[in-house]
Amino acid sequence: MPSNIAAGGINGLSIVLRNFIPLSVGSIMLIVNVILFVVAFIFLGSGFGGKTIYASLGISFTIMVLEKIYPNRMPFTNDLILEVFFGVTLSAIGIGLIVNQNASSGGTDILGMILNKYTGLDFGKALLLCDFIITMGAVFHYGPELGMYGLFGVIINGIIVDYIISGLNHNKEVTVISSRIDEIQEFIFDDLDRGVTLYKGIGGFTKHEKLILKTVIDSRDLVKLKLFIQDIDPSAFVTVTNTAEVLGHGFNNIN
Repeated sequence: MPSNIAAGGINGLSIVLRNFIPLSVGSIMLIVNVILFVVAFIFLGSGFGGKTIYASLGISFTIMVLEKIYPNRMPFTNDLILEVFFGVTLSAIGIGLIVNQNASSGGTDILGMILNKYTGLDFGKALLLCDFIITMGAVFHYGPELGMYGLFGVIINGIIVDYIISGLNHNKEVTVISSRIDEIQEFIFDDLDRGVTLYKGIGGFTKHEKLILKTVIDSRDLVKLKLFIQDIDPSAFVTVTNTAEVLGHGFNNIN
């Protein structure tokens, strides 16, 4: 905020608007978010989530409180690159954690959802368009240099949010071909408390029919499973692939 870096979002919009409205950034964020919630209820219905309301109002109130008890009138450093990188990184980590809880930080997310619903524009592109427009507002008021820093922040934010979301939902899909499938299946049931899927396959060289086991587990359970398979059937064939997200029983809910 002290560096006037409007890196998209309602926070960036409020940084620009504070030059025209005699209110603090936190107060402007609160007002804009309330307006957007009304618009969201009209155009999206009531199903966009209480968690989103809680998160976005929480951010607005927190900034309002911090502006009162610890007003940050000067940048921490004289290096705008450092200001942008660390400020946006901390913000993006927070947004990633919020999204991982099936919520959002509100703000331009709501505008993105409305554009997605009524124009068919992909949500990610709609969100980027909203942030780009806010950044252009910063260009007109603060000049092209700070505007470009803001756009740089928007890009960093998108990359880090995606990384946080995928990292928190990182699981392993394991496929096992073994002569001792029953014991491996029992270990997964009893010790890892996970389910499995079995299907039949035929070896291309031997032409023998075998059961193939597939399961999805986290990284810690993968270590246990590998040690168990190594112990009972060192000749087993195992493949492991990363999964970006797993939805269903035992993992995240489908919603």
